[in-house]
Amino acid sequence: MVYTGKPSKGCQMCRMRRIKCDETKPACSQCTKSRRECPGYKDEFDLMLRNETRATERRAQKASRKGSTSTASSSSTSASSRVTDKDGAEPPNSAGSSSSGDARGRFNFQRSPFEMAVIPAIRIPTDTKAQCHFVSNFVLLPRPGGTRGFMDFLIPLMKKDGKTAHLQHAFNACALSSLGNRVSSDGVDFPEQAFGEYVKALRATNLAIKDPQTSTSDSLLAAVLLLSMFENITASKNGEYAWGSHVDGAIQLVKARGRKQLRTPIGLQLFVAVRIALIIHTLSSGEAPAMGVDWWFHDAIHDESAAACQRLSLMASELRAEVTNIMITLTRTPENIELILALMRRAQSVDREIAEWMRTLPGNWRSKTLCWQPPLPPDADYAKAEVYPGRVDVYHDFWMASVWNNARTARLILMSLTVRCAAWACSPVDYRTTPEYAGAARIAIDMITDILASIPYHLGWHIKRKQVFGVQDETSFACGEDDGMKGLAGYFLTWPLACTMIQDYLTDNQRRWVQGRLKYIGDELGVRYAHILAQLQVRIPSMLIRRDGLMANPYQVGKNFEKLLSARHAAPTPGYALNPLQQREAMHKEDVDKRRAELIARATGAAGEEVRRVAKKWLTM
Repeated sequence: MVYTGKPSKGCQMCRMRRIKCDETKPACSQCTKSRRECPGYKDEFDLMLRNETRATERRAQKASRKGSTSTASSSSTSASSRVTDKDGAEPPNSAGSSSSGDARGRFNFQRSPFEMAVIPAIRIPTDTKAQCHFVSNFVLLPRPGGTRGFMDFLIPLMKKDGKTAHLQHAFNACALSSLGNRVSSDGVDFPEQAFGEYVKALRATNLAIKDPQTSTSDSLLAAVLLLSMFENITASKNGEYAWGSHVDGAIQLVKARGRKQLRTPIGLQLFVAVRIALIIHTLSSGEAPAMGVDWWFHDAIHDESAAACQRLSLMASELRAEVTNIMITLTRTPENIELILALMRRAQSVDREIAEWMRTLPGNWRSKTLCWQPPLPPDADYAKAEVYPGRVDVYHDFWMASVWNNARTARLILMSLTVRCAAWACSPVDYRTTPEYAGAARIAIDMITDILASIPYHLGWHIKRKQVFGVQDETSFACGEDDGMKGLAGYFLTWPLACTMIQDYLTDNQRRWVQGRLKYIGDELGVRYAHILAQLQVRIPSMLIRRDGLMANPYQVGKNFEKLLSARHAAPTPGYALNPLQQREAMHKEDVDKRRAELIARATGAAGEEVRRVAKKWLTM
């Protein structure tokens, strides 16, 4: 055994992170401060008998490099020193023999004993690499003075219930798909393996739902949340539909679990995770939140500041669903115009509450301006720029930055509602001449500017320039280095970026830059759903205003309402299959369908079927 230096007595976590361990027992203070679980210390006997595989590997690689440079000289030396018999003929195993070439090849190109011993020992199984990659990219741990993590419930659950089929297969599906999107295949069919694990997870999840003992378990709810994440990572053909169905399934599981789930830390974490998924689902689909807003916050506050923002976001989604349902059924009468204006005032009121939430946040929640990015050259490609010209902000941690952006997107939704209501009420006057439009546009532009200023922080732009800015990232992941490009950044950013990209108020350069960031997230961070969102050509609120006009009831309420109703059920005119009113409605429906198809075509361009489905959903909000 070769001496390779004094063995470290630090804990395994500090040794992995390459930081000095203070060797405090039972858990070192470095792990305690970073909210990591300290694995403890090695036994003195184990330290004396160390595994020197890594040192041996380095020596083997060094010897291999030296050996490769001397291969040619050794080959020529062996050829010139061959022994011949007295007749000048070479022995049977010499170059003249049919078997001598194989023997010489084995001698000259055979791996060294070190290589033969070490390489099989350090080969890591694909599943293990994928699991480590996923945890280091998507499992965010809470930090002291911060708020909360993301999917940190997976660490204790995998230790406790990791062998349950539904949780294990769902975790493997996410891990394999995430790793496969970030690295070269190296002979491994990652999509095939990931999809196989996904199918097994679906089968095991369905069985667990039917079993009374597992239907309300933490592991089952965690598995369903992982399945929804899988759809965002892979962007399968039915990704948007499947993601929404998994979120709906998680909502039903939370409802079945009842309030008792809030009594344990993991149960509360899972509940909050479902609530966050519900917010994005309702804001992107136009649906009202299941069970109402208040149900999701009764005895379920993990962080006061974040919960207040989430409540306001759900109120925004609930209001939008109400506006959409009303607009497609009302006729334009003085009473209904007043009803629409009342909805507009409610949207403005919720927006003021969000603005007040932003104004009164504690100091550690607030962003700081890191620098100002100068304008790009006139011929620059904005889609490839890392930073959009203007302000660059940094935050206390990853989670706080995502909460801020969710609040900003909620305000964008509320401004869209305000403009839609104003347009409906003032028609046929151009809604862009109203004071409501001017105020909404000003707020929307401010929110867009703030979102763009936060993107470099999410994508770690400042961390790559520590020597310039001297800013340390406060974010902490469950394993691995914290300053790399993280898949969770892409996962957090897809919704705010997509919501920003479709706004009417963006400049062409801003839109190109946002599309470039979405493409970067899909290509480099492995969240492939961003590719679909980058292709959307939806424009809000203008397209929704046009749709509202198309879907509104074309008939004014006449004074003789009974006569109008009776005409609807009158017998057809002789020679026609429909009566005159039915004919008129059929013609109007045909015209509406045609113009709606034109809107969707404009919103998708030449994109594929999945983009068309997403655009159609967003235009029915």
